Amino acid sequence: MNIHPTAIVDPGAELASDVHVGPYAIIRNDVSVGSGTHIDSHAVIEPYVSIGKNCRIFQFASIGATPQSLKFKGEKTYVKIGNETIIREFVTVHRGTDFGGGITEIGEQNFLMAYTHIAHDCKTGRMVIMANNATLAGHITIGDYATIGGLTAIHQFVQVGDYAFIGGKSAVVKDIPPFVIAAGDRARLHGMNTVGLKRHGFTQNTLNELKKVYRIIFRIGLTLNEAMERVKAEVEQIPEVVKFLDFIKLSQRGITR
Repeated sequence: MNIHPTAIVDPGAELASDVHVGPYAIIRNDVSVGSGTHIDSHAVIEPYVSIGKNCRIFQFASIGATPQSLKFKGEKTYVKIGNETIIREFVTVHRGTDFGGGITEIGEQNFLMAYTHIAHDCKTGRMVIMANNATLAGHITIGDYATIGGLTAIHQFVQVGDYAFIGGKSAVVKDIPPFVIAAGDRARLHGMNTVGLKRHGFTQNTLNELKKVYRIIFRIGLTLNEAMERVKAEVEQIPEVVKFLDFIKLSQRGITR
């Protein structure tokens, strides 16, 4: 274990034998850190945080602070960070709340760029990218492989689907379906995330079927119920199409149009 002599590590913290802790970093009690993780100088890890293997937490990051919620009464809640996640300078990740499920969870291989904020009870999937100053309010769910542009703010309780791409300087107040591009204040949809889907190996047939779904639901003026029925009748029900329809059916805040 490589712990700089100026770092403060509480005896109640559990660090794997090969964890690196830089100068003036602070790791408090009830923290666990997995093998191969590197915590840079001046980072602060508060209690009830679990950090996976091979993560990199850069200088001045703050992980596990109490949530910015007037309802929070000091209850024991948690932050969990998945393996191979990168957390850059001045990122803040807050603990969950009892009324919101009790945990804030960052998925594996996330890339949180400088100054991003993840509030209480948020959950991100696998390989999520948040660019500089992207901000999640409480109770937000971000799907796998989603990308959130810089200076973007997302309203509490919003859900963002898998492989969605949100452009920079956006304000998102309603759910973003999977596989699409959204941008603007307030955010609007701008078609399928074709480039991103190709990069992730989606077949041309899948792209074609998703484009049909997008056109029927968002472009020809049908009611949502009419559009959903037409999609079921006219589009091949491949898994990606089913995921798209299920996301819309389960939306609580309403779908960005």
